[in-house]
Amino acid sequence: MMKLSHFLRSRNALSEKLLSGKAGHIKDALWLHGSCAGMSTAGQDIATKGNYSNKIFADFSVFKGKAALSMSPVSPRFSKLNSGDFKVDKTGCMMLNFWPAVGQRKYDWQKRQLFALSPTELGSLISLGPNDSCEFFHDPSMKSSNAGQVRKSLSVTPLADGSGYFLNLTVVNNNLKTNERFSVPVTKAEFAVMRTAFSFVLPHIMGWDRVTSQLPTNTDQHTPRAVPQSLDLEWDK
Repeated sequence: MMKLSHFLRSRNALSEKLLSGKAGHIKDALWLHGSCAGMSTAGQDIATKGNYSNKIFADFSVFKGKAALSMSPVSPRFSKLNSGDFKVDKTGCMMLNFWPAVGQRKYDWQKRQLFALSPTELGSLISLGPNDSCEFFHDPSMKSSNAGQVRKSLSVTPLADGSGYFLNLTVVNNNLKTNERFSVPVTKAEFAVMRTAFSFVLPHIMGWDRVTSQLPTNTDQHTPRAVPQSLDLEWDK
């Protein structure tokens, strides 16, 4: 009980610190993000099923001088057919989080921007050669009357010395009259980790791992709840 009380006090104090807009240390921002996600997921599970479940949260992060980058997979969403079978209702993605540096080893998590990589975009990065570059464009409101109000572009270009790549994210918000730019250089080793992770996760975000294994027998057990929310968070920025 004493450990739990200390954890909650520490978490609440850190939440107030970061949510007030103050910059946090690297470990502070990531610890709060992970603990909030974990607590939120557990709470939802208790409310819907009446018990606890063990959720696993994992990401790959790169911290550089001007900005930081983290990435984590988002599972697809399944729907149940009248026949009792399941189909993919919404394909998953690899969610990228960019947030700016505001000091030495300090990053402002509140100013983060998201970019959701589709399976095809992951394929472009997996097949990227040492001298190749690619660029992706997203319009969160493309199929609505608000099209063009927020535009995002992610470019991946090789470093001049061949030691890795630059990941550059630009977010133009015409409503807020803002133009945000994030630039994160990644080494060959870091990009190798990313490429391997992309290859591994690709069939999972497409739902193909479910096809080749036993299909779920209960929608509640296999319909992602907390994590897929982040799939729509990109469109809120």
